[in-house]
Amino acid sequence: MKKKTIIRRVLTMIALGLLLSMTIIASKTFVGAAYTPDMSNGADNFYKSNEVTMKKVEFKNQYNMNVAGNLFIPKGLKKNTKNPAIIVGHPMGAVKEQSANLYATKMAERGFVTLSLDLSFWGESEGQPRNAVSPDIYAEDFSAAVDFLGTRPFVDRDRIGVLGVCGSGSFAISAAKIDPRMKAIATVSMYDMGAANRNGLKHSQTLEQRKKILEEAAEQRYVEFTGGKTKYTSGTVHELNENSTAIEREFYDFYRTPRGEFTPKGTSPELTTHPTLTSNVKFMNFYPFEDIETISPRPMLFITGENAHSREFSEDAYKLAAEPKELYIVPGAGHVDLYDRVNLIPFDKLESFFKENLKKK
Repeated sequence: MKKKTIIRRVLTMIALGLLLSMTIIASKTFVGAAYTPDMSNGADNFYKSNEVTMKKVEFKNQYNMNVAGNLFIPKGLKKNTKNPAIIVGHPMGAVKEQSANLYATKMAERGFVTLSLDLSFWGESEGQPRNAVSPDIYAEDFSAAVDFLGTRPFVDRDRIGVLGVCGSGSFAISAAKIDPRMKAIATVSMYDMGAANRNGLKHSQTLEQRKKILEEAAEQRYVEFTGGKTKYTSGTVHELNENSTAIEREFYDFYRTPRGEFTPKGTSPELTTHPTLTSNVKFMNFYPFEDIETISPRPMLFITGENAHSREFSEDAYKLAAEPKELYIVPGAGHVDLYDRVNLIPFDKLESFFKENLKKK
């Protein structure tokens, strides 16, 4: 075989190899790009309104930490009068730009002064290390939000309500038990973050599994105390495969796609939604529904989806709470559906609940 022929064949094989590699890369890229988030039922997490003015605010909690929030004021609000207000808390592991701003905007359109906040250690709020879990401080942030709103000249401090989405539902309840200034409490797709971490969904986690998590977290404290790398846990997966569960897919569709993905300044998409392992075990000592009946006679509204994997928590809270209380089931809705699907979220129900229970006495 002539030398030129051999060289030609070698070059052809190289070219075919490069083409195959490019095809594989293109195929992988296409598969990744092919994922389209489910935007049905009016999904609109980043909704903005021409009827509302939004202003970034900061205030201190009792631990002298800056808590960041967005204050929403209906245009045309009479600032020389005292108006009802609602504090809105974001899902656990999220930030105010995910779900909380949407609820705050929609409720402001309906005449309320609203305040969405970043819980301490998350988003634009202070707290080190980032993504740390501290249920007591989370609850304190809600009380600090009452401090802030109750000192605004256009807010009636006797007509402040709270609305917690997902994990913030349990933090709002924890705060309301010891802060009677919160006059009406509503939760949406609530997670009892204590029970979820102790027992898993539908009590699927054994005591042995719980102890294993505690042992891993305890050993990790040594690693981090001696300068080792911080370890994170749970949160939303970063990719899907054939083995991904329905719940993983549900959260991925919101947190890892343009539907709801948001990375606060100064952090990384790799860390969003993930709490630190060593602090996450603090949820094991968190019992938000203990003494929930003492919130009465202040009213409570528990909203959950008919098909929500978290429905058990709203039902448990409703069972334990004293009157007045209401459990409102949204037909056909799942857990994350109520984060942003405006055609499913019962804003009319929330409006009537807060208007009735935050009206002038």
